[in-house]
Amino acid sequence: MHIQDKTLKDIEFYTVLNQMAEHCMTHLGTEKALKIIPFSKREEVLQALSLTNDYLGSFENDNRIPNHGFEPITKEIQFLKIENSFLETSSFKKIKAISISSNEIINFLKKFKEYYPNLFEFSSTIPVTNELIHEIDAIIDRFGDVKDNASEELFKLRQEINNIRGKINQSFISALNSYSAMDYLDDIRESVVENKRVLAVKAMYRRKVKGAILGGSKTGSIVYIEPEATFRYTRELNNLVFEETEEVNRILKQLTNFTRPFRELLKDYQSFLTDVDVIFAKAKYAQSINALLPEITENKDYVLRDAIHPLLCISNQKKNIKTFPQSIELHPENRIIVISGPNAGGKSITLKTVGLLQVMLQSGLLIPVHERSKICLFDRILTDIGDNQSIENHLSTYSYRLKQMNYFLKKCNGNTLFLIDEFGTGSDPELGGALAETFLEEFYHREAYGIITTHYSNLKVLANELPFMQNANMMFDEKSLEPMFKLALGQAGSSFTFEVAQKNGIPYSLINRAKKKIERGKVRFDATIAKLQKERSKLEKTERSLKVNEQKKLNEAEKLEEINEKIQKKLESYQELYDSNQRLIYLGQKMNDLAERYFDNNQKRELMSELFKVVQIENSKRQKVSAKVKKVQKAKEQKVIKEAEKTVEVIRQKKKAAKKKVEAAPKATPNFKIGDRVRLQDGRAVGSIDKLEKNKAVINYGMFTTNVSVEQLELVEAVKK
Repeated sequence: MHIQDKTLKDIEFYTVLNQMAEHCMTHLGTEKALKIIPFSKREEVLQALSLTNDYLGSFENDNRIPNHGFEPITKEIQFLKIENSFLETSSFKKIKAISISSNEIINFLKKFKEYYPNLFEFSSTIPVTNELIHEIDAIIDRFGDVKDNASEELFKLRQEINNIRGKINQSFISALNSYSAMDYLDDIRESVVENKRVLAVKAMYRRKVKGAILGGSKTGSIVYIEPEATFRYTRELNNLVFEETEEVNRILKQLTNFTRPFRELLKDYQSFLTDVDVIFAKAKYAQSINALLPEITENKDYVLRDAIHPLLCISNQKKNIKTFPQSIELHPENRIIVISGPNAGGKSITLKTVGLLQVMLQSGLLIPVHERSKICLFDRILTDIGDNQSIENHLSTYSYRLKQMNYFLKKCNGNTLFLIDEFGTGSDPELGGALAETFLEEFYHREAYGIITTHYSNLKVLANELPFMQNANMMFDEKSLEPMFKLALGQAGSSFTFEVAQKNGIPYSLINRAKKKIERGKVRFDATIAKLQKERSKLEKTERSLKVNEQKKLNEAEKLEEINEKIQKKLESYQELYDSNQRLIYLGQKMNDLAERYFDNNQKRELMSELFKVVQIENSKRQKVSAKVKKVQKAKEQKVIKEAEKTVEVIRQKKKAAKKKVEAAPKATPNFKIGDRVRLQDGRAVGSIDKLEKNKAVINYGMFTTNVSVEQLELVEAVKK
């Protein structure tokens, strides 16, 4: 695989690297991340992608990979190469830290190799060593100093140094008290000169104080003297400190010699942690743009679903603007796509999205696409995007583009992806268009894969005529003439030249004159394309609406299925409860029959015999179960009973409410007539009306008559006329 540096600049790959490198935790990791270029072998691409994918997965579970931060030990590794050199204690601290970090990560990946198989395999070649860590721990303490017990000689020297320091302190205090009592000292009594405690002696008594003069005050009134006894002890201390330094250096040389055989391992540790830092940065960047690992195909199937330009995505996230995804499909029977449509519609962004995502993937970076995307790898990615006028070489845009086309013709084959923006522009439209058409035919016959953007009608026609080439357009809203930033495959796009001009305020008379200046056929062709594009837009909206409705129906069907299942389970439970209650009712009836027979004949033996038979019959139906199962069954039964009681109670309450409502509702009083058969609302006896007077009625029941209010009566049967 080979991808030109120019291509990487065209698609802004280096900007992606800068954004990704910001996630690195170490200086060496950042440097390495910025130097990433597409891999030359398929195996390297797949390994890099799988490592990043493993690390991305670690952000979503509890088994987080240990921290990989470290201080570089590049200088220390170089020093270990030089004979008789020795490292400082700070260097050993860094060596110990980098060894611990490497061991922790390697051991972690070994423990959780099922979760991170690719990272485990990547780390499995690096050995774990505790020997070096233990040796450094034995010599260097956590503050970065050589320990007292690093050697017997050092221990003895430091004890002597402590004793001498005690004597220095005692001798100074003794001299201080003695000369102070004699009033030889100034009011400040003491000071510090050259990191030594000195007596502040009045100048007039300088000869009476024994010791070494180390200076005086600016006025000359004070002389600073180190007492004689203290001076003697200080010289002794200096000698001991020198011996201590020599011993420390000897110990550090010994430790350096011990470390020297581990030099290659330390190089591996630093390289491993640097790689982990880069993998971590790739994973963090993938997380920030919702990237994933799509299916990598071995054949030349290329299906990009809901692809998003990563730089545009991050930029729009900051501005809180929606980023429009694009979907493109290339395969052996649809190798080249010709995108047309008006300017500012997103053609160049679509081109750059495809190129950038392809290069990112071939450099081991995950990409922001739908998980059902399928990507194939290309040996070469050739691009010609943007204004490439070269001032230094005095080349016009068209001359430069011709040089590029020449390069494309040399390199183009079946394993090439080419991306060309504004194909054929820069020259006379008819001549440039004809040459562009020839180039495109050549790329087509070489079976190369590619996407181009153009305004040339002849290229749109060519894409329509050749079987393995396809037109596409960037959709525009036919009413507002605003771009929709959506790619529609299968149809060429209109440039909407006159419509956009009119929208931007160009007088209609001028637009009309312009239309007359060009061939009528071309205008009609463009108008037809525009009309088709509008129709397609309507169909897209209808299709989206139908899909939404279909999804709603599916969701409703699923909910109904779920409710039906729950009702079915409840019915089964209620049926079991009903069967159980029916059995108990039957038993109750049986017991009642036996009790009634016993009441009649008073035969105890017969009663016991019949009772025993009933018990035996019932027990024969029972199955032996454990106490635990019985408890579960009982709990289940109680739950069903409670549910049933709740349901019954709800029904009762509803019935009561309905009854009250009926009772509360004002009843219309029938228009009673003499001879109507009636009854009282709370009674059963039926009589006939003999007499009606002022809302009162006389009811004849045959044996007797009664006088009642008409409102208390219910009509049973009206008198026949």
